Amino acid sequence: MATDYDAPRKNEDEESTDSIEELKSRRSDAGSNAVDEDEAEAAEGFELPGADLSTEELAVEVIPRQEDEFTCSECFLVHHRSQLAQVVDGLPVCAECAE
Repeated sequence: MATDYDAPRKNEDEESTDSIEELKSRRSDAGSNAVDEDEAEAAEGFELPGADLSTEELAVEVIPRQEDEFTCSECFLVHHRSQLAQVVDGLPVCAECAE
């Protein structure tokens, strides 16, 4: 049998102090964590990948890249030119990707 030397140890006095009432209350508390939820109702709010979104409209205004911005060749995000760290093989790389 393996012994866990890091676990707190109880002496015989502490082991006998647990009354029947305490043990019953612990047992009922452990069961209170169970959640009765209908799986079908819970699944109704989830969208599956590949769902048909053709009826949805874009709620964000898309602005073209400005003259003082660049697209990082590593992460493909648009950054301000102050974030330009280096140019690798003629392609710009942002400061975050250069680290």
